[in-house]
Amino acid sequence: MKKILSIFVFIGIALSAFADGVVFKATAPSQVIVGKPFQLTYTVNQRSRDLRAPEFTDFDVLSGPYTSTSSSTSFVNGKRTSSFEQTYTYMLMARTAGTFTIGPATIKADGEQVQSNGVRIQVLPEDEQASPSQASQQGRGQGGQSNQSTQSSSSGAVNSENLFVRTIVTKTRVHEQEALMVSYKLYFAGVDVAQLTNNTKLPEFTGFLKQELEQGEIQTELEHYNGRNYQTAVLYRTVLYPQHSGEIKIDPAHFEAVLRVQVQQRARSIFDDFFGTYTNVTKMLTAPGVTIHVSALPGGKPAGFSGGVGKFTMTPSISQTEVQANEAITIKLDISGSGNMKLLKTPAIDWPEGFEPYDPKVTNNFKTTTSGMSGTKSIEYLAIPRNGGEYTIPALHFSYFDIEEKAYKTLSTPEYTVKVKRGANESSASGAQPSAVVYHAQKEDIKQLGTDIRYINTRPLQKNKKSQLGFIHYQYIWLWYVIPLLIAIILLIVLRRQIKEASDINRVRYKRANKVAQKRLKAAASALKANDSNAFYAEIERAAWSYLSDRLSIPTADLNKENIASILRQKGVSDELIKEVMDVLSTAEFARYAPATDHTMDDLYQATTNLINHLEDQKI
Repeated sequence: MKKILSIFVFIGIALSAFADGVVFKATAPSQVIVGKPFQLTYTVNQRSRDLRAPEFTDFDVLSGPYTSTSSSTSFVNGKRTSSFEQTYTYMLMARTAGTFTIGPATIKADGEQVQSNGVRIQVLPEDEQASPSQASQQGRGQGGQSNQSTQSSSSGAVNSENLFVRTIVTKTRVHEQEALMVSYKLYFAGVDVAQLTNNTKLPEFTGFLKQELEQGEIQTELEHYNGRNYQTAVLYRTVLYPQHSGEIKIDPAHFEAVLRVQVQQRARSIFDDFFGTYTNVTKMLTAPGVTIHVSALPGGKPAGFSGGVGKFTMTPSISQTEVQANEAITIKLDISGSGNMKLLKTPAIDWPEGFEPYDPKVTNNFKTTTSGMSGTKSIEYLAIPRNGGEYTIPALHFSYFDIEEKAYKTLSTPEYTVKVKRGANESSASGAQPSAVVYHAQKEDIKQLGTDIRYINTRPLQKNKKSQLGFIHYQYIWLWYVIPLLIAIILLIVLRRQIKEASDINRVRYKRANKVAQKRLKAAASALKANDSNAFYAEIERAAWSYLSDRLSIPTADLNKENIASILRQKGVSDELIKEVMDVLSTAEFARYAPATDHTMDDLYQATTNLINHLEDQKI
């Protein structure tokens, strides 16, 4: 009976494996060392035969193939799940350093020949035998920790030769706003690194806009460095954008590691001698600083240049070119590429007269990679034409510095011609108003229908206190006509004045400047109280820029420090106040992306509040 059950179970496993399809794959380490054995494994999920391995031209076959099988069956909620796996294992050893590919193998399963995948293996050279003096120099160059104390372990001293952190930058000479990546990489050999603590001190990266990369789980891999093979792990990575020219120094970084070392002590039993005694030791590792040489952007900047650096393309589109009056038109602009995407200014459209524009809608879809930030900035411009006719929407220009060709480039949209049909309520081109329709009723057309029409009483009105007028004397009845007329005239005058003021956009922006700025400052104060630095710096920067844009009637596209300083001088503002304006703008813009250590949020809030109050006193 047991034999029959075993047969049925085996048949069920086999049928289940065949039903799932044949999966035949090869696996091997991605990195190996010359002269060190490693395993190449082939697995198949069905019973198979006649394995034909490729030629191992760059490797020596030490042994194999060894064959093993495994199977399992489980029942969950009455449902049976079965699995089967057959494994073939080779023991190989690399002859020379380099990167090699082992081709696919073939096997027969389910009555047909199946092919596996190939594997790519990087072979690292063996460790070089360095003299003590060379090893000392090598250690100083690797981590800048030549004077650190060592700790005794069974495998040797723990020092800067076999445990250190490197500061790796993709490039040390860049232009302003050109991306570079900084990595901190741990190297260790013959040392058991148990973990890294949270006692990490990274530099401030002052002078850079910083964009951190997602780290995820730390993975280790082999690397041949300075004649020796190390286990390595990337501890931290960030992409930096230099904000000014000159030499910018990145300070050293500090990491704390917990090492597991074997302690040499007298054995108290044979088990102590067999297993050994270990203890945890904390060690501080220092990654050296580095200096970045930043070149200023060349002269001859185009008129539309707003600080974009990288490689970009621009794709424009318009919703429609024939519309009715009072029907919205949308122009969409996609700026795609890689570079300092977050600092790109939104280009402005010079709409024709008679169009009512709205604030553009901006959607950012960015991602940060090891080569910098890339993605798309999508801008939607919406405007409503109020009058009929044919209009030309001029081309829009976007200029940037091409980091590959080291030259300025300008991208332009086409000119759009829009035909606007007159709406139903719009006057004709000649300006004539539609004639009023007057209805005349002849006397004979009026007939008495029942009691609907009564004859007019022609008798004199009797002076009686108990008449229908009640307490209002008939001599003052004219007030009921005069008072509403006066109220209507006053409302008309006030309404016309409001319409006139609202039509003057610059005047409206001028009057609302302080109100909008105070609203921003109130939001910044709330963020300051909540210790939300990102929201605080964003509100402070918006408060300063929007106030100056509204107060000085500067369009958003032309809003920069040079234009602000020029207009303030024209209005007779003192040099001290202009310097105060420039300082607040620079501090607010810089602190939002790379907060400086010598400015606190309280100081920046007070400086912005004082600046707005001083400009209000100037009545510019």
